[in-house]
Amino acid sequence: MKHFRLTNVTIVLLFLVSSASAQNGPPKAAVHEVTDTYFGQNIIDPYRWMEDAKSPETAAWMKAQADYAHAYLDRLPMRAQLLKRFEELSETGVRVSGVQRAANLYFYYRLAPGENDRRLYVRDGFKGTERLLIDPDKLSSPGKRYSIDSYSLSFDGKYVCYTVSLGGSENGEMRVVETSTGRDLGERIDRARFGAGSWMPDGRSFLYNRLQKLAEGAPPTDLYQKSRVYLHVLGANPDTDRVVFGFEVDPNIKLGPTPLPFAFVPINSKYVFAIVNSGVSPNSEYYVTTIDKMSQTPIPWRRIASLEDDIAGLDIHGDDLYLNTYRSTPRFKVVHINLAHPDLTKADTVFPASEAVVTFMGTAKDALYVQTLDGGVGRLWRVDYKGGAPQAMKLPYDGTAFIGWTDPETDGLLFGLTSWTKSTAYFAYNPKTQSAADSTLVPPIPIDMSSIETTSVKVKSYDGTMVPLVILYKRGFKRDGTNPMLLNGYGAYGIVNTEPFFGSNFLPWLERGGVIALAGVRGGGEYGEDWHLAGKEKTKPNTWKDFIACAEYLIAEKYTSAEHLAGQGGSAGGILIGNSIVDRPDLFGAAIDQVGDNNALRFEITSNGVPNIPEFGSVRTEEGFKALLAMDAYNKVKDGVKYPAVLLTTGINDPRVEPWMSGKMAARLQAATASNKPVLLRIDYDAGHGFGSTKRQRNEQAADVFAFLFQQLGSK
Repeated sequence: MKHFRLTNVTIVLLFLVSSASAQNGPPKAAVHEVTDTYFGQNIIDPYRWMEDAKSPETAAWMKAQADYAHAYLDRLPMRAQLLKRFEELSETGVRVSGVQRAANLYFYYRLAPGENDRRLYVRDGFKGTERLLIDPDKLSSPGKRYSIDSYSLSFDGKYVCYTVSLGGSENGEMRVVETSTGRDLGERIDRARFGAGSWMPDGRSFLYNRLQKLAEGAPPTDLYQKSRVYLHVLGANPDTDRVVFGFEVDPNIKLGPTPLPFAFVPINSKYVFAIVNSGVSPNSEYYVTTIDKMSQTPIPWRRIASLEDDIAGLDIHGDDLYLNTYRSTPRFKVVHINLAHPDLTKADTVFPASEAVVTFMGTAKDALYVQTLDGGVGRLWRVDYKGGAPQAMKLPYDGTAFIGWTDPETDGLLFGLTSWTKSTAYFAYNPKTQSAADSTLVPPIPIDMSSIETTSVKVKSYDGTMVPLVILYKRGFKRDGTNPMLLNGYGAYGIVNTEPFFGSNFLPWLERGGVIALAGVRGGGEYGEDWHLAGKEKTKPNTWKDFIACAEYLIAEKYTSAEHLAGQGGSAGGILIGNSIVDRPDLFGAAIDQVGDNNALRFEITSNGVPNIPEFGSVRTEEGFKALLAMDAYNKVKDGVKYPAVLLTTGINDPRVEPWMSGKMAARLQAATASNKPVLLRIDYDAGHGFGSTKRQRNEQAADVFAFLFQQLGSK
């Protein structure tokens, strides 16, 4: 493929054009066509030069775009009041998330009024006094804002390993703190992007994935390749840590360079499991050994499941292994084998497949607990180890239920529950009384959502497939076709988009007569793995065609009209929203494209593109090229088309979708559209993909998005 670099003269001209055009509109981008040939087909790229993020010309153009967008958004008449409302909502109540338990200690993230970033707390028992353990503000300094990415606990809770990163970059550095004193142990392990490791039973060592150190000048595609699992002992030099699993570690285990390896020890188990994550698909390869054999070279790992076995997760109780599989059962089921003779061909089913999708499971002392999704409602089930049919647990109310924590040495479980009108709460389930009590770990958020109503429907897509759609609105709204509406979609990786959650951030929109709709398009996980596969690689067009069908339904049913309808998608959902507006620009008055994958043909050349090949495909094959071209919105933009108003957002430190993806799409739409509607590129220079953003950053972006939409769609 050809690459283009601007001359110094062109840089000066670009600067002049950008500065002059900023007075009347967004800065224009210089066009320098590069032609790529794939399997005999020429693809012309007018803005390839933007992919060089380190070049002065790219930096200058992006900064000029950001300045123009912020100036435009700051002037919008509703922005100030929207920001004030978002700040009121975010300062109401305490937000608690990420609950974990070790011994009788509970750890969790907490974000209180007056605080800008989540902190890690610990308390002894449900009602013990909480104590601040890690404050990212104290780790930060001017120009260097750290946020906590993840954490893991030693079995006795004595130590916490956690990762921090700068400016939302997710470029994690592992550190360790002593729980009782808050003392930092001085551990520093870089290149730790995937979690905070898994502790060994000795409480003095842990297993962790570490990326390889890239050579000078190495291509970005090397970043996530050839990673390995290491064993770190507290106080040791991490550069001398022993490698225990991964690429070219064991001559008897052939692993490719792309899959990501991990390892963990279940609580109070003699077994150690190694996982080879296939990328973004739900299935992985699984290996097992015992702790007493970890000192051997090579470690005698034994494979218990291959990718062809379609295993999405496992948990253990003694020697009994429980596996969540979608093999021949696309909505998943749970099977059991004994590790003394681990033969999957002889596995027995303990939780059979049904219309509900099995989404998670966990082993406790008394039973196996299973989490399902059934028509948008979460269910929890108890499966007695002694046998018998699974028993549905009685939950305090309907909503999204999820397993928070189970322990093979403790009866029952801790589970979370949330709904459209109730904030997340954690309940402790007692199997003896068959009842659940509020743990009080997570205080209710005192925001009244009782005036918000929901309607759930199924919409017929272009091929007759029925697509779930959830619609939220304030009581008393009228279906007269004039309501400003925001239709949200995603459709990738088997992720569910329509489960209930406490969406208090919807209030500034709903309070002003707006309507929200959430589409469960194909590519997501509403109906299991078949639903995922129906919007993946060559079937990806189903994702935005389902979204378009939902838009047509909302207009036909007079929830809104095209001039009052906006579509929204982010990350992989950038494929959805980008293709929706280029295929049917007449259906939308506006669109929000957040950190979007807009240039699918070029995603593979980025650091995060290679791990995503299983989800989207590769240009190295003709079939893969055709699939990627079909989902590449950037290459489908046509000159002279009346496109809707578009707000594209990105973070300059985004490690998942490169900022130039949004830059190129913005430039192409700005040059092509004939509607005279704005196309803005909003850039946050202290953010990434959204992870690690502060409360203030989230409020600012939300206010910009809603103010932009109300300007374009109208407000009641």
